Amino acid sequence: MPDAPDTLTFVPETVLKRDVFSETITGHLAEDPERKVVLRKLDGVPWWARPIAMFLARKEIRGLRAVHGIEGVPELLKVDKVGLLRSWSYGTPLQLARPDKAEWYRDAKRLLREMRRRGVTHNDIAKPQNWLSTPDGRAAVIDFQLASVHRRRGPLYRVMAREDLRHLLKQKRNFAPHLLTASEKRVLARKSLPTRIWMATGKRAYNFVTRRLMNWQDAEGTEDRLVRDGAAVRKALSAAPGVRDVALCTYALPSKGVGIYAFAETDLDQAALRALVSEDQAELVQGVAHLPRRADGSLREDALQLVATNRLDELEMMMQAEPDLAPLLQPIIAGRQNLTDRILKG
Repeated sequence: MPDAPDTLTFVPETVLKRDVFSETITGHLAEDPERKVVLRKLDGVPWWARPIAMFLARKEIRGLRAVHGIEGVPELLKVDKVGLLRSWSYGTPLQLARPDKAEWYRDAKRLLREMRRRGVTHNDIAKPQNWLSTPDGRAAVIDFQLASVHRRRGPLYRVMAREDLRHLLKQKRNFAPHLLTASEKRVLARKSLPTRIWMATGKRAYNFVTRRLMNWQDAEGTEDRLVRDGAAVRKALSAAPGVRDVALCTYALPSKGVGIYAFAETDLDQAALRALVSEDQAELVQGVAHLPRRADGSLREDALQLVATNRLDELEMMMQAEPDLAPLLQPIIAGRQNLTDRILKG
């Protein structure tokens, strides 16, 4: 697929996530304001991470071009020195949608079959956030940074294609175990030899790169930071003139453990607020004009926890269900300080 003409102009709106290899931003086209798009921004990558960032970008470009036209995958719109511009994929991530109907899984298998016909393996669909359930109940897949395009259907291709299927079946086991067939259970029970070798060796290097360098984290330590440090953080912030109220949440730290994310209802600027508590006490501190509250005045800590863990899809669903929350949450979301996309597990 040829690159789109340079006349496409991206208008940024919201930063979804950021790591050392890219920044992912949603927005729209100046030429078509109703069309939502996503930019994987690469021009701000530090020099030492640029070789890996460019390697991942080339894989994504090649993968998206190979799957162009398949229903349920993003469309690559433009590639330039700024980054990769692609269409927005509408849908709910699997961990929120939790599909339990056979139709979704049949469509997900259809998507994998069409990708296989073009020699493409995704290689990263073990993450439920890379699967979507679309508004009409169909399957979609995103994030082709690790995708492979195979010229030959040799042993490596067959192993990788089988792993894509096995990871889809793991999602099915998590969300709709009653739909698993006997043959699917056998596939789940048998990991391929390369997978077993990877789990024993290469995954350690992968964890070092993703957790130490990219600030990714899937599972966290269970130490209760709020019990250990919360009282001191709350006291230090609440004692400052101009701080009206404080809410404390936790979020995933790189490599291991959890951090404290403090929200302070205040008119103080960020520098003055940050000076009140050390980073050893609270890693992130955000000043907000108004904290969200219930009708009885209690804080909406459920909403603030979603902000702290950067769970934008759930926040969007919350604001749709409770429109009165949106004016309070939107400025807090815009100023949020955690831009990773990993799920915090207690």
